[in-house]
Amino acid sequence: MNLLEKLNKFTEGASREIARRSSRRGFIGMLGTALAGSAMLPLLPVARASSSGGGSDVPAQTTGIPGDPGDPSSCDYWRYCGIDGFLCSCCGGTANACP
Repeated sequence: MNLLEKLNKFTEGASREIARRSSRRGFIGMLGTALAGSAMLPLLPVARASSSGGGSDVPAQTTGIPGDPGDPSSCDYWRYCGIDGFLCSCCGGTANACP
């Protein structure tokens, strides 16, 4: 018995076993579930977050006065990121997100 005959026999046996254990109605039900699930994928928050532009709409928090303690890019800014004492903007963070 060569390789092709073995492969043919295995494929026939596997397909007959699947045909014994499943029905057309079950297949159509699973197909409908898969189609409905794939149609709802864009509604997930992950899909919406990845499709957004990613631009930040937060305005700058400065008054325009040099040395203003409210300027996040100045090193004497009052807002610290946690208890470690690092300034948020000096180490890559923002005013509301730690680096």
